[in-house]
Amino acid sequence: MKSKSPITISLIAPIYGVEKYIVRFADSVLSQSYPHMQFIFVNDGTKDRSIDILEELINSKYSHRREQIVIVNKQNEGLPAARSTGLDYVTGDYVYNVDPDDWLSPNSIEKIVDKIEETDCDIVYFNYVKEYANRSSRKCERVYAADSKETYIRNMYNHKAYGTLCNKCVRFSLYSSNSIYVPRYSYAEDCFISVQLVGYARSLAYLDEDVYHYRKDNPNSITRQGRRMRKREYAANFLDLYEKYRNMPHGTNPVECIFNDIIMQAGWYSIFYNLDLFAQYPYLASAVRRAKIQCGSDVPLFAQLVTKLYALSRK
Repeated sequence: MKSKSPITISLIAPIYGVEKYIVRFADSVLSQSYPHMQFIFVNDGTKDRSIDILEELINSKYSHRREQIVIVNKQNEGLPAARSTGLDYVTGDYVYNVDPDDWLSPNSIEKIVDKIEETDCDIVYFNYVKEYANRSSRKCERVYAADSKETYIRNMYNHKAYGTLCNKCVRFSLYSSNSIYVPRYSYAEDCFISVQLVGYARSLAYLDEDVYHYRKDNPNSITRQGRRMRKREYAANFLDLYEKYRNMPHGTNPVECIFNDIIMQAGWYSIFYNLDLFAQYPYLASAVRRAKIQCGSDVPLFAQLVTKLYALSRK
C-alpha cells in the first residue's frame, strides 16, 4: 500500500575507532538515493580521527544533507549504550541500525521503503554479504510470516537465522511503545534486541536483496574476542533477558519461546567452558531441571541431557 506522506528512515551508526573505514561507510549511507532520511552518528567517545574524517567528508561532499545529519557526542560506554542513545534522537518512522566499519549497497534504502509501502510491515528484513579480505559470502534469509514469529525468534537465538540488526529495518513504534531492553555486554547485543523486536512485531516482510555488506577483516571487531569471554557474555546477556521477562503473563511475553533455550544453553556453557554460572545465578539449577529437552537448539541433545543431570546433582 502507498502511504499518504513519505516514509522517513532514521539510520543510527555508533562511531568508535573506525577511522580506517569511516569514509567508505559514510559514502555508502549519505549517497543513498532515497531522500527522506535522518542520519544519526553517535560518537561513543572515539579516540581516533573518525569524527573529524566524517565531518570533513560531509563538508566536502554532502553539505546538502547537513540538515538531515545529527552527530551526538557522548562518553564511551560501549555499543549497546551508543545504539540506545541514538534512539533518543530518532524522528523517522523506521529505524535502521548499522555499524560504521561496514557499508550499504547503492539504492538499498529505496528498496527497503518500497517493501514497506507494499506491505505496511513492522519489520522488513533482508540479505547481507559477509566481506572477507579475498572473498564474499552471501547470507540469505528464509521467509517468515507473522504466525511463524516463534520459529524466527528461536532460529535467531540458535544461529539458524540472522539475529543481526543490520539486516532489519524496524518501525520506530516497536521501540517507543514497548520496553525494549538493552544488554549489559556488547557481544550478541543485536540478537538480544532483535528477538524482542520480532516478538513485539505484528507483521514481517522479507526483501530478497543484498542490502548490507558486513566487514569480516576488522581486527578490532567484537566478534574477535576470546571464545570463553564471548560465551560468558552471551549467556549473561540472555539470562538477564530471561529475568526481565520471566514474570510476564503467557501470551504477552515476546521472548517466552526461547526461555528453555536460554536456560539450557547457560547451563551447558557453565559446564563446558567452566564459567560457574550456577553459582552466579542461584536459580539456574532449578530452571534447568524444569526446562524441556528440545530439538533445534544450539546445545546438542546429549549435552542437554548432561546439563539436566548436572542440575539434578546440585539439589
